[in-house]
Amino acid sequence: MSAVPFLDVASTARWLATRGAETVIAELTDAVERDFRRWEQLERRPRVASHSPEGVIELMPASDGRTYGFKYVNGHPLNPARGFQTVTAFGVLADVHNGYPTFLAEMTLLTALRTAAASAMAARALARPGARTMALIGTGSQAEFQALGMRAALGIERLHAWDVDPAAQEKFARNARALGFDVEVATSADEAVDGADVVTTCTADKTNATVLTDAMVRPGTHINAIGGDCPGKTELDVRILKRASVFVELEEQTRIEGEIQQVPADFPVVELWEILAGRRPGRTSDDEVTVWDSVGFAVEDFAALRYVFDDVAGTDLVTDLDLIAEPADPKDLWSLVSCEQDGLVAAGPASADREVSLSVG
Repeated sequence: MSAVPFLDVASTARWLATRGAETVIAELTDAVERDFRRWEQLERRPRVASHSPEGVIELMPASDGRTYGFKYVNGHPLNPARGFQTVTAFGVLADVHNGYPTFLAEMTLLTALRTAAASAMAARALARPGARTMALIGTGSQAEFQALGMRAALGIERLHAWDVDPAAQEKFARNARALGFDVEVATSADEAVDGADVVTTCTADKTNATVLTDAMVRPGTHINAIGGDCPGKTELDVRILKRASVFVELEEQTRIEGEIQQVPADFPVVELWEILAGRRPGRTSDDEVTVWDSVGFAVEDFAALRYVFDDVAGTDLVTDLDLIAEPADPKDLWSLVSCEQDGLVAAGPASADREVSLSVG
């Protein structure tokens, strides 16, 4: 048997509680940045998406030629009203040498961690020095992780929170205060943004909405536009894009799913890896408005899976799964079935009778 290590939801939560979520996000930020710095060495492609009126189901693959990884993830904005999570996910690593899976993990929690890490990575490169106040427009499942990422990367201490759902605002304020933040619950998006150095938009509705208007954005603001993106879903006033410097993951994917689907195909953007690799400048002045138009990209998940695999390997957090069929003769897969048949015959009539009685209730 070739056992495949598996990290389930409960074990991921225990790992985070033990290691500390902010510590994990900080370390994961560095891990994601290392992969962005070697961007040109990685196999990169847009996600494979299956859209429906209810939401989207996606596969997100990446590889460095030695290890292959993918994430399965959904995005269903109406799920909370039906008692389900908006986003669920799992991920797999595999050995390119033989194609065998080497790790299987839940990625609902891990996606929140890696999204926070990607936001922190971008803010560390693009936000003004001395940023201390962050506005969150949308305080759902991502919000606490985003706040921790920005504190780890920038030293963010004050949070202004706004959501159309008062219960979500109260949930976030309660959790964030317990994490040591100074939290102000705003009465509008405009009030939340007032005085913020960093603005994060993270709403779920798959519509072309304007949750952040041009008039709200002061010179020097860094905008972290991360709401669950897809064709036909935006959060920013297009006038913000036209006066900002816009940074993306993979331009080909962001043109379809990101804020820049609102502008012509020749609208200038910069892929963030170029900034991190020293190929292009990032922020060039204190008054410049910068936008991280993030739609989530497979390289981030690839880095996250490898990071958590290394961190939990050999611990009691992982369970071994018998996931790979390995007959003694690689060409005789049928032998696994015939061995079971032989075992049933050897067990005798009594066992056979028992099998029948069980099968008919």
